[in-house]
Amino acid sequence: MAFLSESLKRVKPSATVAVSDKARALKAAGRNVIGLGAGEPDFDTPDNIKQAAIKAIQEGRAAKYTIVDGLPELKAAIVAKFKRENGLDYKTSQITVGVGGKHVLFNAFMATMNPGDEVIIPAPYWVSYPEMVLLAGGEPVIVTCSQASGFKMTAEQLDKAITPKTKWVVLNSPSNPTGAAYTRADIKALTDVLMKHPHVWVLTDDMYEHLVYDDFEFTTPAQVEPRLYERTLTLNGVSKAYCMTGWRIGYAGGAEPLIKAMAMIQSQSTTNPAAVSQWAAVEALNGPQDFIPKHNKIFKERRDLVVSMLGQAKGLVCPKPEGAFYVFPSCAGTIGKATPAGKKIATDEDFVTELLEAEGVAVVHGSAFGLGPAFRVSYATDTNLLREACERIQRFCGNLR
Repeated sequence: MAFLSESLKRVKPSATVAVSDKARALKAAGRNVIGLGAGEPDFDTPDNIKQAAIKAIQEGRAAKYTIVDGLPELKAAIVAKFKRENGLDYKTSQITVGVGGKHVLFNAFMATMNPGDEVIIPAPYWVSYPEMVLLAGGEPVIVTCSQASGFKMTAEQLDKAITPKTKWVVLNSPSNPTGAAYTRADIKALTDVLMKHPHVWVLTDDMYEHLVYDDFEFTTPAQVEPRLYERTLTLNGVSKAYCMTGWRIGYAGGAEPLIKAMAMIQSQSTTNPAAVSQWAAVEALNGPQDFIPKHNKIFKERRDLVVSMLGQAKGLVCPKPEGAFYVFPSCAGTIGKATPAGKKIATDEDFVTELLEAEGVAVVHGSAFGLGPAFRVSYATDTNLLREACERIQRFCGNLR
């Protein structure tokens, strides 16, 4: 359609949203579908956070516009969080609040990208990173990180990918889609490379910071290498750890000129995030944190269940991740086989399509995240449903010939 923008030709729809939408449609049509595509906790938002939102409504604090990029009270809570948990000192003028982490990322790219600028993105990657770069006029530079390297980018790979056109490197730990997490030593190796390239900035997506297992210690780049502080945008949010995906609050800390530029972009697009969600986020960050380890205990049990059961499925190899609530099994052993109905499995997209048709289990194909043949399973769902879904996947794989 000639009326539409040429820039739309540069991007694809979100594969994770598409899978969730398809699963919902099949359920509405009466199919028994277990959706393992969505990246959101199945736990409800904690009561103290909900009560803070209700109180804000009752007191008339949720009915008006706020400052474009966040309430002063929320920015102060974010400053305190960065200091308390990450040892990072920010002023409120260095904090931005957006409509979810995705919005903050989008603002950062829109505020900084010029045509031809490059952004290094390790694969497997969250599906939106390269598409946002393309929308902002930049060029994604994909660095493939195999299962053999723990799905993590090495210092050598990073050094090789940097050119004079590199503007950002994106790091996401723990990772969506693999759950892989960078140790302090891993990050130090990468920051050592970045210290040799002063024109490259770091965009670190720490959204899954609190979702780590087996005594893994989370660290973030500006914490590991303080000399990178001025050229690091440290992004986080309340969506995952606080079970607030629908509230849509993400935030970041960074250099004041960058934060001001992002606020200008936001002032001409969405303006402020919903006031009621901001007041809820104040309570999330300042209030009790004791529910997080309780949730993590359940997530760890689910991770171990899924890794064990998918590891027993014919043709699958399922690594054990350090964090987040995803596993990223290889389905290479199923490629070239056929379903009982004679449908050939030529790609991981064929695998997930036939799995949904045959067994009613919705997962996302790995090639959507930049690395196949594989698929992503979200284990942020009821444990009994997870067990049944894994049994269905085992049966599907066992029936391939």
